[in-house]
Amino acid sequence: MASATEIEIVHVNAPLGHEVRGVDLSRPLAARTVEAVERIFDMYGVITLRGQTITPEQHIAFSRHFGPLERYPIDRFLLPGHPEIFVVSNIVEDGRAIGMADAGRVWHSDMHFTATPSRCSLLYAREVPMRDGRALGATLFASTAAAYDALPRDIKATVDGRRALNSYSRYVERRSAKVGGGKSGQSERTKQADQHPDVWHPLVRTHPRTGRKCLYISDEVTCAVEGMGETEGEQLLKELLAHITRPEFVYTHEWRVGDLLIWDNCSAVHNAIGDYGPDERRLMHRTTVAGGPTF
Repeated sequence: MASATEIEIVHVNAPLGHEVRGVDLSRPLAARTVEAVERIFDMYGVITLRGQTITPEQHIAFSRHFGPLERYPIDRFLLPGHPEIFVVSNIVEDGRAIGMADAGRVWHSDMHFTATPSRCSLLYAREVPMRDGRALGATLFASTAAAYDALPRDIKATVDGRRALNSYSRYVERRSAKVGGGKSGQSERTKQADQHPDVWHPLVRTHPRTGRKCLYISDEVTCAVEGMGETEGEQLLKELLAHITRPEFVYTHEWRVGDLLIWDNCSAVHNAIGDYGPDERRLMHRTTVAGGPTF
């Protein structure tokens, strides 16, 4: 049984994305070890546990340490027998896509379009596409907490206390215009848009566990700012997103098989890179931990 004293943090040159070593998720974990991992996660917002060999049951069990799990709303991409796991994959078996191939191709946080967005997500790499010895399908993460801290005082005064409108319907419209109607999951997204009305969230969100202020924006979902006209609001959102994704706030995760990466959906946004072809297999399993109201 791993102990908290065996944990080592290997830092990267970014505010988030640090590797946590000394934790084997295939073995029972001491309560103090789980608490230590959670403290590290809360501190940084994105952490990686590499070299894991776990079953879906172990993935689910570890995820539950962070809170109750919620199911991804597109049912046909849930892992058979384990509906807590959402499959992200470009693999087709017997003419059927086993997962969502184009998930997360814009800067976003998960379930931003709901009234109670997810606390965090845990993504486990089972197959990673390779080309000429190089891993493909990296994921970028940006610290919305560090980005808020670095805002000029006048911009903070503009955004503090304002709300922003988040629209899944608008997201579906914009994605359809970009990728067309034949992409995997498009019809499911349209169905989900009908089930998720527009929702207002703080433009500057307070992290419920650390108290840190975080910019809360998802590209193509966040579409208007309270008290601003359409053009002015869209310009502000564009400038804020460009600020959040400045190089000094971004970590690029180059996936390896066995990586389990945990990201916070308040203090970070992420963007999946689709630089691999349909025949370059990618298979990822994701669990999602429920969150609460924003403030």
